[in-house]
Amino acid sequence: MAPLVGLVGKANVGKSTFFSAATLKPVETAPYPFTTIKANRGVAYLRAPCVCREFNVQDNPVNSICVDGVRLIPVELIDCPGLIRGAHRGRGLGNRFLDEVRRADALIVVCDAAGASDENGQPCRPGTHDPLEDVRIFEEEFDLWLLSLIKKDWTRLAKTAEAAGKPVSEALGQRLSGLGVRPGHIAEAVDETGLDPYRPTRWGEEDLRRFTRAVRRASRPMIVAANKADMEAAEENVERLRGAGYRVVPTSAEAELTLRRAARAGLIRYRPGDGDFEVLRPEALTAGQRRGLELIRERVLERWGSTGVQEVLNEAFFSLLNCILVYPVEDAERLTDHEGRVLPDVYLVEKGTTAREFAGLIHTELQETFIYAIDARTKRRLGEDYILQNNDVIQIVAAKARK
Repeated sequence: MAPLVGLVGKANVGKSTFFSAATLKPVETAPYPFTTIKANRGVAYLRAPCVCREFNVQDNPVNSICVDGVRLIPVELIDCPGLIRGAHRGRGLGNRFLDEVRRADALIVVCDAAGASDENGQPCRPGTHDPLEDVRIFEEEFDLWLLSLIKKDWTRLAKTAEAAGKPVSEALGQRLSGLGVRPGHIAEAVDETGLDPYRPTRWGEEDLRRFTRAVRRASRPMIVAANKADMEAAEENVERLRGAGYRVVPTSAEAELTLRRAARAGLIRYRPGDGDFEVLRPEALTAGQRRGLELIRERVLERWGSTGVQEVLNEAFFSLLNCILVYPVEDAERLTDHEGRVLPDVYLVEKGTTAREFAGLIHTELQETFIYAIDARTKRRLGEDYILQNNDVIQIVAAKARK
């Protein structure tokens, strides 16, 4: 199953604008809290150099797009309802918010880097609110919600595990599996906290809180999109967020949305992630539109290098989720599928995936009857335990090939 990334954050920080900019899916946006009352799902694209240039071929993408040697890979993005304090108790849209967050494998926490919206998502004078609070509200609310699930019937669970001589992580793994928490996440949390999984009855309240935070960090890695980075108050706050230990990318979702809409209309040449744009039809732009584009260039692109939206998406999937790109072909010599299309597909897979596991992602029969794989670059045969590398181009040879 393809990984899913969720957009989370306090109300009125530009989260829905970010979603719309990333997906070009129209959603309601407004300068007041709770514009998004239910989750929106859409398709965004990762950006990566395509291997077509390396092989000097003209490719024919089917499940993705290639533009001038840049491969755009579709991924699913979910825009969760806005968050306020007390969400774990159901305040605001808390129950809906937390129900959607549990579906995501990694999170983009959108905050107002300009400090222009207060704790409840109401507009305020730029620079008067601390964006660190935007991020901490999310962490605290998610942790309190997760803690309530872990503590449910904790005494009995701990005593039972201890009496059986089994680590409490086994029972917790079963309880939290529906939240996307894997055994590996729990093991990582136990290691980080140094708690004894065979003596859970000795864990105190603060131990459980530390353990919960560690589980959240392991199971829901996150990156901060420091939005509204075009405003003057943002630059200092971006550094404060980084100084607090967060992985941060300055973003201007509004600028990205403007550029993408202008590109779609054929007014400018711009690809998501570019550091500049080219005006194609100046005569079709009003004076106000020309000035707006120049302000984006001055306040966003020249200051930060890009709008940051594409960078956040790439970081979420390639860094947080440790994904790589693999190109399957049916003919390693010609780099084609059975219809003769060159480099038609690219798969987003987790680092550590083996050749045989990858075969199963294409079709279960290929995994079941796997014989070997072929590296299209070296033409070398690869065994079932070969660990795939980023940008591998692979042919799967199986006893029962796809029809």
